[in-house]
Amino acid sequence: MIRALLVPGRGRPRPEHWLQRWADANPEYQWAPRPPGPPFVLSERVTALHAAIESDPAPALLVAHSAGCLTVVAWAAEHVGPVRAALLVTPPYIDPAWKPDPGDPPVDAVREPVSRARLPFRAILVASRTDPYTTFAQFEQYAEDWGAELFDAGDAGHIETASGYGPWSDGERLVAELLRTPG
Repeated sequence: MIRALLVPGRGRPRPEHWLQRWADANPEYQWAPRPPGPPFVLSERVTALHAAIESDPAPALLVAHSAGCLTVVAWAAEHVGPVRAALLVTPPYIDPAWKPDPGDPPVDAVREPVSRARLPFRAILVASRTDPYTTFAQFEQYAEDWGAELFDAGDAGHIETASGYGPWSDGERLVAELLRTPG
């Protein structure tokens, strides 16, 4: 049996957001961590994800949106555990050369470069051609670096409520495909 862990982005998903709908419709899905809302502190999110993964020896499918994808790749760079696969939906691009300004608040930011290491499990990266945070070429580079399959979602914005995504049938199909992935 594979368990699904939902890895939220920066904020709390609205009730109509696909990730929240999936949590409501599938009581067996677990939040990792429960959506705390801002600020986004990557080290705290990685610690919470690690605790959720280690809480059960059953293999996990990670379903991450936006900054939650950064949590998944940071976790994979530091830990091992029973993860079968991941669905990475519209990760925001952070330039590898970016450094925070000394005046930036110490929270609500990714303080270290995003890991570009190949993921040790199967992953599908969902890319939008009209995402406001990441260009399609940047999605392609992430997919190549992480060893992820690229799913072109077309003109889909950030695949969140503001872009019209409550129900998301392509996402449900991708999760079903990953759940069938042999381990």
